[in-house]
Order: sequence, then structure tokens, then C-alpha cells
Amino acid sequence: MTPRTTGFVLAALLFVVDQAVKAWVVGPLGLDHLGAVREVVSFFDLRFVPNVGISLGLLPADSPAMRWGLVALTAAIAFGVGVWMTRETVRADILALGLVLGGALGNILDRIRFGYVVDFADLHFGEWRPFLVFNVADAAITIGVAILLLRALFVRDRPAAAVSREKVDA
Repeated sequence: MTPRTTGFVLAALLFVVDQAVKAWVVGPLGLDHLGAVREVVSFFDLRFVPNVGISLGLLPADSPAMRWGLVALTAAIAFGVGVWMTRETVRADILALGLVLGGALGNILDRIRFGYVVDFADLHFGEWRPFLVFNVADAAITIGVAILLLRALFVRDRPAAAVSREKVDA
């Protein structure tokens, strides 16, 4: 399987897992209304939170026009990530982009279906919450972006010509 195919398969698998976990949380677990909580361990709860905005509650889509505008904006970004994946040559970047794409598609589908994104994962230590309530898609997007940023800042891929010259000289 080519790296690009692997990236798109990763995006598709992540999308399916994200939607399946959200369906399980709001379905069989019954966490489908504001205030619904189930403690898993002392530092992690499942808590239903309908997220009408984007990260950190920014840009709340509190009207139909804002909702569909946010769907259009995030779909355009997802499309751009998909195009980037087809042009990228570094496997690690392709996989990171696959995480971002799969997560974006999962959250876009939520926003289309419900008008909000289903968030449910609540990591906390006492009253201290290092993160807002999130979901599988949010985690994948965050990890994918972190990989891209870390690679951009700290990893210098050598040009293919330099690698080819080394092989010839050896």
C-alpha cells in the first residue's frame, strides 16, 4: 500500500471509529443530554457536551447561517488537507494529515447531523481540567497537528538527491 493510500485509509478508519464511539456514548450509554455524566475512573468521566463552536468554544455557531458557514469552512479545510495529502511525499506527514482529515470529517458529519459536535471525554485531576471536553476526532486532529508542527520545527528531511548520492558513493 502506498503512503498516500495508507493516509486515506487511516482517515477513513479514524472517521468510522470516531462515529462509532460517539454513537455508543449517546446511544447505549445514554449520555445524550446536557448534564449527563458517567465516571469511568477518578480522573476521567464521560460527559455529554454539545459543542456548537470550534476549538476552545471560539466562533459559536448559534444560528443556522453560522452552523452551515462553519460546515463550509471546515469542509474547505478538510479538502485542503486531502489535497495536501496527495502532494505530500513524507510518510510521517501523510499519516499526520490522515489523522487531521479523519478527525475533521467526523466532526463535520456531527455538525451536519446534529448542529453541534458531540464531545464526551473529560480528563480531570480533581477540579483541574487540562483540556476541554473532547472526542476521538478532536484528539486525532490535535495529535496530527502536533506531529506536523514538531516535524516542521525539529526534523530536517534530507533532499532525495543527497540520499541518492550517498548510496552511489557507498
